Amino acid sequence: MLLADVVAASAALAATRSRKVKIATLAELLRAATPDELGAVAAFLTGQPTQGRIGTGWRTLSELETAPAAAPELTVSEVDTALGEVADAAGSGSTGRRAGTLRALFGRATAGEQDFLFRLLTGELRQGALEGVMLDAVAAAAEVPGEAVRRAFMLSGQLPVTALAAMSGGELALAELRLRLGRPIRPMLASPAESLEIALAENPSAIVEYKMDGARVQVHRDGDEVHVYTRTLREITGHVAELVELVRALPCESVVLDGETLALTDDGRPRPFQETMSRFGSTREEQVRALLLRPYFFDCLHLDGVDLLDAPLHERNAALRKVAGEHVIPGQVGVSGAAKLLEDALAAGHEGVMVKALDSPYAAGRRGRAWLKVKPVHTLDLVVLAAEWGHGRRTGYLSNLHLGARDPDGGPPIMVGKTFKGLTDELLTWQTAKFQEIEARRTDWTVYVRPELVVEIELDGAQTSTRYPGGLALRFARVVRYRPDKDPADADTIDAVRATIRS
Repeated sequence: MLLADVVAASAALAATRSRKVKIATLAELLRAATPDELGAVAAFLTGQPTQGRIGTGWRTLSELETAPAAAPELTVSEVDTALGEVADAAGSGSTGRRAGTLRALFGRATAGEQDFLFRLLTGELRQGALEGVMLDAVAAAAEVPGEAVRRAFMLSGQLPVTALAAMSGGELALAELRLRLGRPIRPMLASPAESLEIALAENPSAIVEYKMDGARVQVHRDGDEVHVYTRTLREITGHVAELVELVRALPCESVVLDGETLALTDDGRPRPFQETMSRFGSTREEQVRALLLRPYFFDCLHLDGVDLLDAPLHERNAALRKVAGEHVIPGQVGVSGAAKLLEDALAAGHEGVMVKALDSPYAAGRRGRAWLKVKPVHTLDLVVLAAEWGHGRRTGYLSNLHLGARDPDGGPPIMVGKTFKGLTDELLTWQTAKFQEIEARRTDWTVYVRPELVVEIELDGAQTSTRYPGGLALRFARVVRYRPDKDPADADTIDAVRATIRS
């Protein structure tokens, strides 16, 4: 398959808002791909190389200055191989080798293909919402149930692997993708509830537990071997030695646990989220001086050879309490006294509570209503699209943020408002430097960035408005914090913003 075919499909996706048309476009291309090409096709069209980040940035690519080819000749496999060589380049002279490989690749690409490759490698094609559309397309192309594809994706964590299994072996091959120790599982997500009363009405038979302002972690243990992953499935085992030792000491031979970890003050209150996240990139020397992380586990997905993903929550909770003991997150089985638990969680400095249906299986990667989060302060996770240069004491800083919600049908983020409130001097300094690193273009007053940063916004609901493309405007929005633990695929959708409109 020619890269030009993928570029044409990408353009067709960008030209329509119809989910049905997008699925049909993707399915047609998947059917045309050979098994060797399938993984790369699926990866490219969801905005990333099969190798993940390959160590090249905007500056490297912009300095290539390679004349485009006159006619398309590059195949998908050739591109994937070249990007693999770039990703594998290491040691003395690796910068030059990467540049040489990229220059040769771009020299064989047409102008349209060069533009596609540039956006692919700089992250401008990354549209997390398109993953859901691609999964539906895989199901359509392979003529298998969508739920079988989504479950396989949850367990493999890799869209190319899922697509190849579906297209090569159908539902039977998808079923062979099972939980494997040491391979992270996409996490189950929660939906917001307007109040505790509404959450309890939806899930009257439930577990109610603290909602903590920590970092999501998933731990795997097989004998003495332990792995720790973030919510985006990035491995951080080498940065969290105290968690590794704690999990290694649990009374079991094998286990997979889902939970939160955070740094605490001397009186047991949570430290700022940024202090917890700083540990995920620390060196071993820094860890010696760093604040210790405390884990709070809330789910058990495997215990001593038994997979529990499909077991109801009450069975998983029993396994959790058996193996995690004092490290289980504070909470209770049953809804009696839930209001007091919410009060206690807030008094301890946490965000609120979770209400989880006792009969629910672990449905990873999807926001259903089996898990509901109750927070007295309403927040949304939105994507930064641009920032405007400040005035007065903010002169010289990028200040007023343009904010976008995720398009559930796979399009680019949809702008829903702006805010400059809540930005500390430290954040202004950081984002002014960071935004220029991920700059896509600029005008005299505004720097537009690649849509890859997620920021948590506190707001007083939304209102209908013709000012922004989403037909909505945020009310009294202010920045709470950036979310380095989340990708744009984790941002809230335009539907979630719409749900905050006050009647």
